[in-house]
Amino acid sequence: MAMAVAQHHRESTSGSSSISKQRDRDRDRDREREQLDAGKYVRYTAEQVEALERVYAECPKPSSLRRQQLIRECPILANIEPKQIKVWFQNRRCREKQRKESSRLQTVNRKLSAMNKLLMEENERLQKQVSQLVCENGHMKQQLHTPPAPNADGGCESAANASQQSLRDTNNPAGLLSIAEETLAEFLSKATGTAVDWVQMPGMKPGPDSVGIFAISQSCSGVAARACGLVSLEPTKIAEILKDRPAWFRECRSLEVFTMFPAGNGGTIELIYTQIYAPTTLAPARDFWTLRYTTTLDNVSIVVCERSLSGSGPNAAAPPQFIRAVMLPSGYLIRPCDGGGSIIHIVDHLNLEAWSVPEVLRPLYQSSKVVAQKMTIAALRYIRQIAQETSGEVVYNMGRQPAVLRTFSQRLSRGFNDAINGFTNDGWTLLSCDGTEDVVLAINLTKNVLTHCNPAHRLSMVGGILCAKASMLLQNVPPAVLVQFLREHRSEWADFNVDAYSAAALKANAYAFPGMRPTRFTGNQIIIPLGHTIEHEELLEVVRLEGHSLTPEDTFISRDIHLLQICSGIDETAEGACSELVFAPIDEMFPDDAPLVPSGFCIIPLDAKPIIVAQRTLDLTSSLDIGPSTSTGAADASSSSTSRSVLTIAFQFPFESSLQDSVANMARQYVRSMISSVQRVALAIAPSGVAPAVAPKMSPGSPEALMLAHWICQSYSYSLGSELLGTASAGDDAVLKHLWHHPDAILCCSLKSLPILIFANQAGLDMLETTLVALQDVTLDKVFDDSGRKALFAEFPKIMQQGFACLPAGICMSTMGRHVSFEQAIAWKVFDVDENSVHCLAFTFINWSFL
Repeated sequence: MAMAVAQHHRESTSGSSSISKQRDRDRDRDREREQLDAGKYVRYTAEQVEALERVYAECPKPSSLRRQQLIRECPILANIEPKQIKVWFQNRRCREKQRKESSRLQTVNRKLSAMNKLLMEENERLQKQVSQLVCENGHMKQQLHTPPAPNADGGCESAANASQQSLRDTNNPAGLLSIAEETLAEFLSKATGTAVDWVQMPGMKPGPDSVGIFAISQSCSGVAARACGLVSLEPTKIAEILKDRPAWFRECRSLEVFTMFPAGNGGTIELIYTQIYAPTTLAPARDFWTLRYTTTLDNVSIVVCERSLSGSGPNAAAPPQFIRAVMLPSGYLIRPCDGGGSIIHIVDHLNLEAWSVPEVLRPLYQSSKVVAQKMTIAALRYIRQIAQETSGEVVYNMGRQPAVLRTFSQRLSRGFNDAINGFTNDGWTLLSCDGTEDVVLAINLTKNVLTHCNPAHRLSMVGGILCAKASMLLQNVPPAVLVQFLREHRSEWADFNVDAYSAAALKANAYAFPGMRPTRFTGNQIIIPLGHTIEHEELLEVVRLEGHSLTPEDTFISRDIHLLQICSGIDETAEGACSELVFAPIDEMFPDDAPLVPSGFCIIPLDAKPIIVAQRTLDLTSSLDIGPSTSTGAADASSSSTSRSVLTIAFQFPFESSLQDSVANMARQYVRSMISSVQRVALAIAPSGVAPAVAPKMSPGSPEALMLAHWICQSYSYSLGSELLGTASAGDDAVLKHLWHHPDAILCCSLKSLPILIFANQAGLDMLETTLVALQDVTLDKVFDDSGRKALFAEFPKIMQQGFACLPAGICMSTMGRHVSFEQAIAWKVFDVDENSVHCLAFTFINWSFL
């Protein structure tokens, strides 16, 4: 009985314990449910929300300890559980993410709507162009079957023309207004109409992430490019930016407004004189005398249109370094966009007078792609860059303001262009040069390298600036690849001691210039990015060259060199884009007004040149081959193409007046070594199976030219039994100098399937109206006319057997298309004395003159 009672007691105790535990679990579950419900439906007062928002602004995701601290420090939050605070921050972050996503989608939607509108307008323009072509085709068919009718109203038409000319008088406001209205109509027909046959710019496809829609002219007078894009700036702001052309067009040297007066509809008419840099030392600069008309259309769109005016402009005696170019109706159409921003139409239509440059450079002045890259696309990119900087989307390193970095880029580019052009009104003068130098030296004793600098930084020891510059033709070398290599592998071409010299010349301390502390450079470089444009087509960066002192007392003093550098045109898919690497020594903590003396490289692509391997005809391509013959019969003509570009090198060196000659010799040798290094790099990076050049560089003053001059004279004496220079000259330098100044034109051509000129003296260059660099693009068949080629072909066996031949009087052609007469021509084989083999053919044209 007692055992049964004890067992019943244990069961009763166990049952009440389990019931108690179940009750506790239920109570905890209810408490958690109440807390969750309280966190879900809690209502916050305005003061509580304000306190939470202040914390969120400082830390959107506070930790558990921070939330507990918040409750302790803020009495108004004391009745809120920490878990409820956590839920509030989660919801707040979610709302912020949704808001940003909604804003992004709205921006994309507006951009797509604007792009759709542009594409619809472009489609409508193309439909109009098709209709116009159909009408012109029908009209031409009708004209072919209809004889032309005589003009019975010739007198009336001439009177109307005389009346129109009187209205277009540029000496009175009425005539200028007439020209302005006509310019406006022609510009609008190009921007939105069918006045120009536009085709899409290669490699520039429109899309929501693209800068805009780009097109170039297919067939029109001059070169033209067009761009359309959406920018988040107001029309008036955009017009103000675009009218300041030197700010965004790197090749614009100056823009001066000479006259401005109001026109109708609140518009203005301006007469402007603009100077444009030459991109290479082989061509003169350009200038424009234009009328610019700014007005507002009925649909509130702003138009800025411009065209050239006849006459000499403000300066009747324009500087001889400039060629007057023509601007055909061009400009900007800026329309306000729904929801903010603007739609821009840009048209650039120019005639750059390509006749005034050597033939090898004419594609540069006849290419719409080059104009598109340098002007049209550059303008739209600059505006979008300003828009993103204004909205705060762009953040730069080292705490520099965007405007300051843009100023650095502009100063580097402008200083480099000044060095290439060497304008006399800037104080540049050529050093004594007889024309036999492959490197041009210019000096500026008045140049103030601190024009944009604080007067406290002025350096009294700088006597002037010396610039050494040269240009050369590259073939089958991609400009973007070459510039990237030069940027990333500076030790392959640069002499760090020369960099140290330039850097020391700009420092005002006891160890600077001209005596420098001995330093060892490791060859390592560290590139520190400063900023870049929105599409990374231009990079601004600081380059640090590591150096170590060789003296014990300076062991802990940094000897590093710092360069401010811009690199542009590294996109291999951008057709017509110029590639540049420009740098200048700076102080480690360079201020915003630091002095800059830029140097660098500029590579300008030319259009692809077809290489034709012709049949065995009178062009001598087969009979001039030396060595094993590949074919003795007639061969089918085949063709290929090779990419060409012009490389311009310009290096500037500050110097003391007493060291001018020493610095000049150093600069000349340094640029020559630079040319050799670039040629070596070009060989390494050229596409496999393609030679980077079709002819060796043969510039007077180089070792190759000295040796060739010696061979030319020796071979002439050996073959003809007389001296070419009258008397034997002692020394290779004297031989080259006398050969260079010989009154008769002397040319040398290679012995290849397509003979190419590799050397000419000064008279030869004058006769051909070309330069040493452009000479490498002239083939022998372009020198002679038909009768001259026949005579040379008839005498060619005699040249190869006897060693020389005399050609009768005849006519040859310059690269500018002018006829040149000569009394006699002599051709002879030039032997490589060391290898006893034929090196090339030489020609001398006696008593030549232009017809």
